[in-house]
Amino acid sequence: MRPFLALTLALMLALTGQAMAVARGMPPAAGGMVLCTGTGPVSVLVDADGQPVGPPHICPDCALSLFVALAQDPPFVLRPVGGVVVLHVEAVGNAEGLLAIPATARGPPVLV
Repeated sequence: MRPFLALTLALMLALTGQAMAVARGMPPAAGGMVLCTGTGPVSVLVDADGQPVGPPHICPDCALSLFVALAQDPPFVLRPVGGVVVLHVEAVGNAEGLLAIPATARGPPVLV
């Protein structure tokens, strides 16, 4: 079991080391170009010479910090404990108490 584990770890190190080298050696995008196609607009990242570059990679040095952010427990929210208050709305039988308030316009506030 031990030689198999050592070989697996050596292969993982070789493969991930190559991916890190490719990510670090990739030229940064100097800008973006929007192409209008028949299916809709497509955004392509380009370098300083106008040549298209691939999609941006996640920084390999900071990639492990994403696992730390996801490892935290979600906040635990409790319902309030206590009695229930029931509100009753009384229906108004007549409309005499409901008077229309006339609209009054005023000017803007005066600066002092």
